[in-house]
Amino acid sequence: MKIAKVIGWVLLIVLVGIQFVSTTRNQSDIVPTTDFMIVNNVPKPVENSLITSCYDCHSNNTNYPWYNKVQPVAWFLEGHVEDGKKELNFNEWGNYSSRRRNSKLKSIISQIEDDEMPLTSYTLIHSDAQLSEKNKEIVIKWITQLKDSL
Repeated sequence: MKIAKVIGWVLLIVLVGIQFVSTTRNQSDIVPTTDFMIVNNVPKPVENSLITSCYDCHSNNTNYPWYNKVQPVAWFLEGHVEDGKKELNFNEWGNYSSRRRNSKLKSIISQIEDDEMPLTSYTLIHSDAQLSEKNKEIVIKWITQLKDSL
């Protein structure tokens, strides 16, 4: 029983200690002219869906929840945001080549159709980010038209 107490105290000290390790926050007040919404003049229903369901992980401005200040959750969220931005950053859309834009649009359509995006781990806590069938249809239809016009 003594060893369990020592392990418990060590874990508690480590858990408290890691709270002082900060993470890099993905926040910016600037919406660049290269942003997907500006470059493509996105209609409001599509814009609302993309901002609610995609922009937290796929832009330079994450709307952080209160629990982002708790470690190791903050590291987990930071990793998701970094991975999301590497794959697609809506704020840098205007800097992408036509070929890359076309590829990203195909990928967006595919991932929405296959329910791969937004991630289930995200929609469990952010239920408003879950795309309804109607919203999926609206977004996919508009993105398909955009892809076909490139």
